Amino acid sequence: MTRFLLRRLLWFVITMFVVMSVSFVLMRSVPGGPFDQDRNVEPAIELNLKRKYHLDWPMWKQFLHYVGPLNLDERGMFGEGDRKGEKTFGGVLSGDFGPSFRYRDFTVNDIIGQSLPISALLGVIAMMWALSLGISTGIASALRRGTGLDLAMRLAATGGIALPNFVIAGFLIICFVFLIPLFPVAGWGSIRTMILPGFCLGLVFAAYISRLTRTGMLEALSQEHIRTAHAKGLSPRTVVMRHALKGGLLPVVSYLGPATAGILTGSLVIERIFFIPGTGSHFVNSANNRDYTLAMGVTILYTVLVYSLNLVVDLIYTLLDPRIALEDE
Repeated sequence: MTRFLLRRLLWFVITMFVVMSVSFVLMRSVPGGPFDQDRNVEPAIELNLKRKYHLDWPMWKQFLHYVGPLNLDERGMFGEGDRKGEKTFGGVLSGDFGPSFRYRDFTVNDIIGQSLPISALLGVIAMMWALSLGISTGIASALRRGTGLDLAMRLAATGGIALPNFVIAGFLIICFVFLIPLFPVAGWGSIRTMILPGFCLGLVFAAYISRLTRTGMLEALSQEHIRTAHAKGLSPRTVVMRHALKGGLLPVVSYLGPATAGILTGSLVIERIFFIPGTGSHFVNSANNRDYTLAMGVTILYTVLVYSLNLVVDLIYTLLDPRIALEDE
């Protein structure tokens, strides 16, 4: 276990360095800048803004200052001669993502702190939809193998995999907002506003989970210990729930890491469609506005979440199947 965790920690450091380096270079290689959209900005004012945020430095020096905490300039992040009591930029290693270039009254930490709980709640709702629909339909399909129910569920899962979430969202908005007005078209804050975007985001992953659950359950039901349980006279419900389900869910557990990553990235589109003030919406706005620090902060946040959740999935995998040893991976 210790060797496994240390190895994962080493790969985490390497992964974060690569992600930060590539993202930093790509953001500053895109045409345009964070101040190009300001109206009637005088060249001298634009130059002062670039000096304030150190955009006049060479790229390598900007990167070292962003990673920090390095005392590369006595002016600090906020410009020449920091005012008394004003906070200076400490660098990403100190947990400070710096000021936003567009929302100049807020830091990136402030924006993420306000929007992340909303995105997390949306992700939890989507995952609840995905797990409940995917596991239940997958089990039913495996137990009714070869029947019309099995065929219908497999066709529905294939359609869910083939259709992107924004297509599903548009179709459901037409059906349940305009034709049958059950849900509001946009917004956030009440239960009615959470159901439809969570369902749209989780439906695609429910299709994958359904297929994986069906495959895992069919394999588990063919094992010798399952036949032995049937021979001992245990009820079909007991055999499925106590003996087959744990082994049948192993493929689903392996998929939870990538599924979480998909929900995080998929929420970017869903949040824009339903006007949800989550981290995904700010990420899209940061790309459009060339808000370097906000885009980098969200990218780093997503990388940490995905890596951490994949680690948790590996640990849960060993609990479900004790035959798997982490040190042997």
